Amino acid sequence: MNAYHSFLNELINENHSTFRKFENLKWINPYQAIEYEEERDELIHSFSEKVKYEFKDTKPWINQISKGCRLCGEGEWSCLFITGRCNANCFYCPAPQDSDDLPTAQKLEFEDPRIYADFINHFGFKGCSFSGGEPLLAFDRALHFLKTIRENCSPELYIWMYTNGILASEDKFKALADAGINEVRFDIGATNYNLKGLKKAGGIIPNITVEIPAVPEELDRMKELIPQLWEAGVTNLNLHQLRLTQHNVQKIADHGYTYLHGEQPAILESELAALDIIRFVDENNLGIGVNYCNFQYKNRFQKAGYRSKVASRVFSENETVTENGFIRKIHVPVDPSVKPDANGFIETPGLFRTISADDFLKNHQQYSYAVIEYSGIILHNQKNKQPLFELLNINNEVYPFERGKPCNPIILKKEQFPRFIALLKEKGENIPDEPDLFTLWKHEKIEFGRRNYF
Repeated sequence: MNAYHSFLNELINENHSTFRKFENLKWINPYQAIEYEEERDELIHSFSEKVKYEFKDTKPWINQISKGCRLCGEGEWSCLFITGRCNANCFYCPAPQDSDDLPTAQKLEFEDPRIYADFINHFGFKGCSFSGGEPLLAFDRALHFLKTIRENCSPELYIWMYTNGILASEDKFKALADAGINEVRFDIGATNYNLKGLKKAGGIIPNITVEIPAVPEELDRMKELIPQLWEAGVTNLNLHQLRLTQHNVQKIADHGYTYLHGEQPAILESELAALDIIRFVDENNLGIGVNYCNFQYKNRFQKAGYRSKVASRVFSENETVTENGFIRKIHVPVDPSVKPDANGFIETPGLFRTISADDFLKNHQQYSYAVIEYSGIILHNQKNKQPLFELLNINNEVYPFERGKPCNPIILKKEQFPRFIALLKEKGENIPDEPDLFTLWKHEKIEFGRRNYF
């Protein structure tokens, strides 16, 4: 069994272990996987040339895509969870929504909006959003953050808000528009697909989007609603893939869905519904933009984007930020007679020196082996400071950070160098069979395309 298939089997075991208490979950089996892959491929092959693919073929869309969605895929977006409370009760919600926490972004707390504005400026984000919970439950707080960001950040910063629309009013939308909001996204699934709140934004908010999970039972209703959405001023329909979490499992298990294995379980029928809606819009020449935001896209690009943003501000000489957002170091022995030993490398680093990637590419033939080390930067608030943490100062706000180790150092022998060099130069489509090279590939590259169902 090659390394990639071993990795997928590990994910299967982790999924089953996590949800072992829920015996009624219908996990996909190999025979179903073949059948449903054919159904998925049939949908995709039916698309016209109007359907485009972005981000290593993980995100299909038609007609147009929101600027915010593009910034998300490019790693240029910061999402601020303005509150943890929500006034809806969606069966598919992946996380608890019952506490009015401090605003957080990337697991960092931001009580002061000016400090968040400095955070945006320091990392050069080109977009930010307000999410929750339900931001309209903390409207004054959200408006204060919006105004502060507009006063202190680039005028080109693209800003949007998520809402279920339950507390929507023209006055609120006028205040948001006056403060410089670019887009509002409505989860109409939270209101049983009622468009009353959404219509209050018409003619006030520059860009109106509907962003909902693709709920299989609502496929026909969504097709019927699309012309009404367009008429109400909605330019984009963003469809998420439903996923299974510890929070929603008890509610979602009653729906009889088929669960796909992965880094987190996702729902097969949700993907097929999203692709069917794209086909519907395509075949009927409808003008609304539809973007399918599936789990594979989010898991790969959102994580890599933030890792890259942070790493790009703290990496040092002879370090490289990989496509997947990790910091890579290449170490070679000071004394060529030293035998390769990962434990020895960890315990006595003086035996090695760190060289740049360019140095390795030019001079690798003179080395008998190399040790490849990866780290991921984890930022913390000041209150979580630990003695060994490094410090990042952003306009006098100090963020302790650690270099998390996603894997053990990898020892490469000289005969493996050509395959490692080829891996560095490729775009990531070719997945290595060898375990060590596969580990390197995972930290170097963002996986390409759609996985087979498993």
